[in-house]
Amino acid sequence: MPIDPSLPYDDDNVFARILRGELPANKVYEDPWALAFHDIRPQAPVHVLVIPKGRWVSWDDFSSHASDEEIAGFVRATGAVTRHLELDRPGYRLMVNMGHDGHQEVPHMHVHIFGGRQFLHMIVD
Repeated sequence: MPIDPSLPYDDDNVFARILRGELPANKVYEDPWALAFHDIRPQAPVHVLVIPKGRWVSWDDFSSHASDEEIAGFVRATGAVTRHLELDRPGYRLMVNMGHDGHQEVPHMHVHIFGGRQFLHMIVD
C-alpha cells in the first residue's frame, strides 16, 4: 500500500527495524550515513536498496530537512555501493519512489539500485 509522505516518521517501519537490528537484511554496504542491502523481491538481477540512517519519510523530506553533511554522505554512500557491486562500468539505474503516486511502500526514504541487465524503457508496467 503506497504511503502518504506527509505523515510523521513511523519508528516501526521495516527499514527502521532493520537499522536497529530487529530484522535481518542481506547487507551489501554500511557506513555512518547509509545502509545498503539486497531487496527481498528483486526486480532485476541486481536490486539493492540504500537507506539513510536518519529518520526521513521520503525523498522530499530528506532533501528538504537533512543536513548538507547527511545528504553528501548518503549520495557518496550510494555511489560507493554501485562501485562495490561493479555496476559503474556496465551501468545501472537509480530509482526513488515518493508518495502515493510514486508508489512508495515503506515510509523511510530509500533509493533502489537496479543492475545486471540493460534497461531499455524508463517505466515498464
